[in-house]
Amino acid sequence: MFATAKAILKKDPAAHSLTMVILTYPGLHALGYHRLSHWLHVHKHYLLGAIIARLAARRTGVTIAPGAHIGQRVFIDHGIGVVIGETAIIEDDVTILHGVTVGARNITSGRRHPHIKHHSFIGAHAQILGPITIASYSKIGANAVVLNDVPEHATVVGNPARIVNFKLKTSL
Repeated sequence: MFATAKAILKKDPAAHSLTMVILTYPGLHALGYHRLSHWLHVHKHYLLGAIIARLAARRTGVTIAPGAHIGQRVFIDHGIGVVIGETAIIEDDVTILHGVTVGARNITSGRRHPHIKHHSFIGAHAQILGPITIASYSKIGANAVVLNDVPEHATVVGNPARIVNFKLKTSL
């Protein structure tokens, strides 16, 4: 969690000190609670994990299901209204703004939630729904409703989301 706090300090111009980030950032607190509830979930203490997740949601305004897999240095900015579902996977160095839903579209067994790959950025109130993949270095615009996979280095906006900027990765 210390590495996450340091990453937030680098990314957020409103953060003035590491102490400020550690003491006042609800997204960081939510991730700390999630680490505990996820550990309990993995070790089959489902009820206790769910109770901790619920208490964390009341305290931070961020709801993260205990089964969600969340990587390192994830920055949940502002936090309020963020919902991350049970089978969601969020890789390292992802930024998520307030009001974002990483949710399901159907009630089925198996993977129901998105996979957000590393270094992605998700704008405020975006809805990313279903078992889709948001590829690395992608940007999701504010209020976008994403129902399909997003390729690497793409920017998507709108409802339904559409690609407005796409950089082909070239190798020399």
